[in-house]
Amino acid sequence: MRTVVLTGATGLIGRVLLKHFVASGDVVVGIGRSPDSLDKLKSELNDRSEHLYGISVDLSSENACDQIKERLLAADLWPDCLINNARDTSYLRLSPSGTVARTDFMGELLMDVVVPYELSMALAQQPNSKLGSVVNIGSQYGVVAPNLNLYSDPSIESPLHYGVAKAGLGHLTKELAVRLAGQGIRVNCVAFGGVEGRVGDNFKKRYSALCPMGRMLNESDLAGPVDLLLSPASSAITGHTLIVDGGWSIW
Repeated sequence: MRTVVLTGATGLIGRVLLKHFVASGDVVVGIGRSPDSLDKLKSELNDRSEHLYGISVDLSSENACDQIKERLLAADLWPDCLINNARDTSYLRLSPSGTVARTDFMGELLMDVVVPYELSMALAQQPNSKLGSVVNIGSQYGVVAPNLNLYSDPSIESPLHYGVAKAGLGHLTKELAVRLAGQGIRVNCVAFGGVEGRVGDNFKKRYSALCPMGRMLNESDLAGPVDLLLSPASSAITGHTLIVDGGWSIW
C-alpha cells in the first residue's frame, strides 16, 4: 500500500485519479482549497473513505508546503508518490486589451511551475523521506502550440500563458529528474489532450476532426498513464513527458 499525495484532488482529472488510487488500495492525501469539496469526495468513497486523508490549503500561499508537511507529520503519513495536478483557472482571463496581465501570467506560472517545484522539493528533502516518484500533470499545449482553427475565440478559449506555463512544467520535470536522481526519486510528466466533460458537442466535433483518433479523451483514459509512471513497471523512466492525446501532437 502506497501513500499518494495528489494536488488538485477535487477537479475533473483529480477526482478520477483519486478514486483510481483509492480503489487500488492506496492511501491518497487529497489536497484542495475547499474543505467542503474534499468532504463531499470522501463521502463518495463509501467503505473506502478511510483511504482518503484530505488537506485543505491554498497552494498559492507562501507557507502552503509547510502546512502540508505539518499535516502529514501529524497524521504519520510518509508519501511514496506525488502527483502535481493543481490548477487555478482564474488566472486564464484576459485584460480588456486582449492581452494577458502580468499578475495572471505570473499566477499561471506559480501554479504550474513554482508550486510543483516547491512541493516536490519539500517532500524530497523531508527527513526520512520515502518519496520515490513524482508525476506532473501537463498538457498537449506544453508540447505543441494550439491549432487556432479549433476555437471560435482563440484568445479567450486557448489563453497563451497556459501553454507557456505547461511547457515550463515539462522542463521542470527534466530538471528535477536530474537533480533528484541521486535520492532514487523519479520525476515524469503526463501531457494530456483535451478531456470530455467541460465542452459542448460542437467543440467535440471540431476537436475530433483534428485528432488522429477522432475523439477527445474520456475519464477512462486518465489514470492508467499516471499509474504506469508511478509504478515499478517504469523504474527506468525518468525525466520523460508521456503524451496522452489521441495523436493530436503528431499532426
